[in-house]
Amino acid sequence: MFLAAASAGFVAGAGLIIAIGAQNAFVLRQGLQRRHVGLVVAVCLFGDIALIVAGVAGIGALVNEWPALLQALRFGGAAFLGIYGLMAAQRAWRGTSALAPTGADASDWRRALLACLAFTFLNPHVYLDTMVLLGSLSTRYPDAARWAFAAGACTASLLWFTSLGYGARLLLPVFRSPRAWRMLDALMAVFMLVLCLLLLLRPIR
Repeated sequence: MFLAAASAGFVAGAGLIIAIGAQNAFVLRQGLQRRHVGLVVAVCLFGDIALIVAGVAGIGALVNEWPALLQALRFGGAAFLGIYGLMAAQRAWRGTSALAPTGADASDWRRALLACLAFTFLNPHVYLDTMVLLGSLSTRYPDAARWAFAAGACTASLLWFTSLGYGARLLLPVFRSPRAWRMLDALMAVFMLVLCLLLLLRPIR
């Protein structure tokens, strides 16, 4: 029972986490630039674990009782994604991105932290997907088996964010070209702005 619950949690968690999202794009970019990778991975990981645990504990059910909060997150997240998308578009236009050696620009760790927190917690869908959906799926299992389900989902999060953040270095040979950075920034700009529009145009239910 415990192994089955953990496996189900791992598959469900991986399916939600690995889906392309603004947070994953940000982690990938930080990993490519080797800037505060440990900090970014830790924030994403522990944020995800906190939401998973809260959902399995039953707090996720309360999310549906606070539609006003989700709407506030909807517009706040849209504003953040819009600004970040425009910044990425500006980098793509000017070609100002480049690989940075490890430890460079150490003073901007606060900026990386705030951006990571915003990508993690300003997305209203993370509460619906991670807290409500995973929390609901965990109710199929009795008592302690629910926490085995949560452990499986947390393990998927750990493996994904660690692999994405630290595995990005495998793509470094490609991104030694300024053109590759401009293409990445252009794609990120389109992606963020599309997500911004979707949040503005699609009501959260």
